[in-house]
Amino acid sequence: MEFTVRTTQREEFIDITAEVGRALADASTLAGADGIAVAFVPHTTAGVTINENADPDVVIDMLAGLRRLVPRDASYRHVEGNSDAHIKASLVGSSASMPVRDGRLALGRWQGIYLCEFDGPRTRRVSVTFIEGRAE
Repeated sequence: MEFTVRTTQREEFIDITAEVGRALADASTLAGADGIAVAFVPHTTAGVTINENADPDVVIDMLAGLRRLVPRDASYRHVEGNSDAHIKASLVGSSASMPVRDGRLALGRWQGIYLCEFDGPRTRRVSVTFIEGRAE
């Protein structure tokens, strides 16, 4: 299961919770299944994370914190000029796992799944894999 996301800024977090949920719903074999879903981005300057989606200031603060930790204009050697994006993507990670109950995402009340863009704007691919397992 795969979908694309078009980013519009150099750095942004895009809530992809609904798209991940739809990818699971479109997989008819998952009806009633329990397990784990993994959202993965096959890109070296983007990531995936799970965090609060109720207050948009959380995403703003997360981006600001990453910018403080990894400034864009440090003395990097990578000639493309996007080393900060590679570092941020490594810090965030290229995938996130979430529980699936009865074929649906089982996130916490305030949680959302985010594509983290660090070198946009670009078109990014998100792959969703389901691993079936019993809920205990």
